[in-house]
Amino acid sequence: MARGPKISFIGAGSARWTSRILIDIFTNKDLQNSEIWLMDIDDRRLNIIATFAKRYIEELKIPVKVYATKNRREAVRDADFIISTVLVKGYTYYETMRSVSEEHGYKYGINSVEWNYVGDYHTIWGYYQFKEHLDIARDIEELAPNAWFFIVSNPVLELSTMIGRETKVKVAGICHGFLGFRAALEVLAMRLAKEVLKKSVTPACAAHEHECLEAMLKLIDFSELQFEMAGLNHVIWLTRFRYKGENAYRYLDEWIADDAEEYWRVWRETTVDPWDLDLCPAAIDMYKTYGYLPIGDSVRAGTWKYHWDLKTKQYWYGPYGGPDSEIGYAFRVLIVRRNIEEMARVVFDASKPITGSIPPRPSGEVIATLIDSIYNDRPTDRYPLPVPGVGTLHAPIYVNIMNMGALPEIPDDVVVEIPVRVDGKGIHAKQVGSLPGKVLKHAILPRLMRMEWALEANLEGGRDTLFNWLIMDVRTKSTKQVEDAIDALLRMPGNEEMAKHFS
Repeated sequence: MARGPKISFIGAGSARWTSRILIDIFTNKDLQNSEIWLMDIDDRRLNIIATFAKRYIEELKIPVKVYATKNRREAVRDADFIISTVLVKGYTYYETMRSVSEEHGYKYGINSVEWNYVGDYHTIWGYYQFKEHLDIARDIEELAPNAWFFIVSNPVLELSTMIGRETKVKVAGICHGFLGFRAALEVLAMRLAKEVLKKSVTPACAAHEHECLEAMLKLIDFSELQFEMAGLNHVIWLTRFRYKGENAYRYLDEWIADDAEEYWRVWRETTVDPWDLDLCPAAIDMYKTYGYLPIGDSVRAGTWKYHWDLKTKQYWYGPYGGPDSEIGYAFRVLIVRRNIEEMARVVFDASKPITGSIPPRPSGEVIATLIDSIYNDRPTDRYPLPVPGVGTLHAPIYVNIMNMGALPEIPDDVVVEIPVRVDGKGIHAKQVGSLPGKVLKHAILPRLMRMEWALEANLEGGRDTLFNWLIMDVRTKSTKQVEDAIDALLRMPGNEEMAKHFS
């Protein structure tokens, strides 16, 4: 069998996520001669994911080779693909940063600003995250200059743009938030059910029952559906939505008028997921404000209108206030810890096959398709997406890549989230339309400004970059508040290097 790609995971100890991508690789017959390198600095987490990988390939009886290492350069050397899921210092560190910020009047942390309220999207205070990824990219330039660098770690927008500007590395940011476009399909299904079947499936859709999916597949003629999304990571919008040659946003307008209140009532009573936000009141209010539906994690963005405090968040984002509230933060940490412990339980139970507990089925992530398409020169613009009770459908590929003219309103040296096609020569932007004026002026450009400030701060340093970030903040009441907050954050144990950078 011919040599396969060397695929290296940096921060592989994010075991639940890494395991899903590994299964995608293991079950792709054209990637089963791959060489997998798992790198992490945490011994226990590295042991968990390495044991998982080795047991899994033994059970599948495939020739994949797996190596575990704590040496990043060893993992990078001669790799074809490097995937980063690194979160330097971990969740507890950033929760402490948040708490210190709040002591000085910055609710939810100094990192939470307009169009970025995502709790684990670390920009201005992500110095160690930025430094680590630039170091990884420098290693790639030296040791694997032809490799692709896939950044899953947040902040995808800042990190991918930084690597694209500062190095010669081929970089792409990976995020599955674009799959939130299914909300538009649900709206279409709900309205068509009333028109065609003379019945309501709104409660079923609000509760995410199978009846909603059945209606979607039965009633929507997908050959007559056209949609397009574009923007920045976590600020992406449904810029084109047509059905049978007509503007399909009319279905959303009808849904808002006739069905939204019933949907929200059932949703508030049944949702068990803080991330269940695609059609929440905040999403619809943003649609009313900007004229287009925000997609995926973009719903968690917006302005302070949606984020002043927990009560405000619960009004707009449901009973948990979304994943970026006090309740949501606790959910996130709990899920991460529980995933690790559950993975360890399965991996180290030699009495049962791992494939019985974690079956070999598609993850819904795009990375294995990207690797297969590039390495084996298989042109595609779609990838397999599992649908419970149906099987596997094929979704369009959206990736964060350097703009280079794809969106004329955005500088070429900024990473944008757009539809792409992939082949042996790489990842190529598909033609997209212009960004709508209100979305551009009130969402995209403010987010770009904060991105530039964060890059300046983390690359160039200087206390003034932190000061300038905070003096523009609506929560700032005085210069002393700014200075005290900066001092407190930089005095935190473990922030000595960061304090020097921002001196």
